[in-house]
Amino acid sequence: MERSLRNRLTFGPIMLGGLFLLLWLDHMAQQWTLGAYTDARDQPRGIAGLGIVALLGIALPGAVAELAQLFAAEHVRPYRVIAAAGCGALIAHAFATQFPRFQPIAASTLAFIIVFVMLLSALRRALDRQTQDAIVHMAGTVLATLYLGGLAWFLVALRVKGSPRVHGSTILILMILLCVKFTDIGAYFGGRAFGRRKLIPWLSPGKTWEGLAFGLLTAAAIGAACAPFIDERRGYALTWPKGAIFGAVIGGVGQLGDLLESMMKRDAEVKDSGSSIPGFGGILDVTDSPLLAAPFAYLLFSLPF
Repeated sequence: MERSLRNRLTFGPIMLGGLFLLLWLDHMAQQWTLGAYTDARDQPRGIAGLGIVALLGIALPGAVAELAQLFAAEHVRPYRVIAAAGCGALIAHAFATQFPRFQPIAASTLAFIIVFVMLLSALRRALDRQTQDAIVHMAGTVLATLYLGGLAWFLVALRVKGSPRVHGSTILILMILLCVKFTDIGAYFGGRAFGRRKLIPWLSPGKTWEGLAFGLLTAAAIGAACAPFIDERRGYALTWPKGAIFGAVIGGVGQLGDLLESMMKRDAEVKDSGSSIPGFGGILDVTDSPLLAAPFAYLLFSLPF
């Protein structure tokens, strides 16, 4: 446990620093490319989301491979290359939604990507001249694509164009990621210090109700701290009480994402999805929570209050 804690304290700040750097580059790239295109009101715009797209482009191929290993425990074998390509296509689609020329065909293109992944999986099986397990391969490939690429779509879309009520910005993405990850941090240390009652012992024996409460309070504090930076200039005034509520909800959903992956790992009879990040496990162990939180954050920032 102490070695795991040391690894978390070592690699956690490194990953956090890398995240800040990518988001800073993302913000600066939008400023540097100002005037690259104009929006519907003929206002000059810069290209947004380059940093978050680069981050997902680095992380998702490894996450697809780890998810495929978990699926294989139940003899579900997605085509990894097709699933990774499908994830990349969904991310590219979300990135392109910021451009007015693409927006009229955005919905039809999204449907085409999903259908094409399924058809490409069927074609891949047909090339082997086999029908056995064709449904399993197709279903696994589509599920892997939607689980990773579909959830990542909301993260990119929230960055490049925002929701119907808020302009996209790096601070939105930073708020989501910080709320999710600081929920983990708060739950970890709160659980070690005060944990008595197990949350779901048959699924995740290390989690406690006390740790969850401490984690949600930490996420609420982060949400409240981020609220002043989301103001009318971004089309949405987030007061600190609302920021606290949003932070707790986003952090709580992130914990659900962690439990969802725990269920898959239990089914696969493995402790972690991989070992690529010391102290944290695999890439999927790090990305599952923020990815599941992304669509809920998109919904929260779309609500009329």
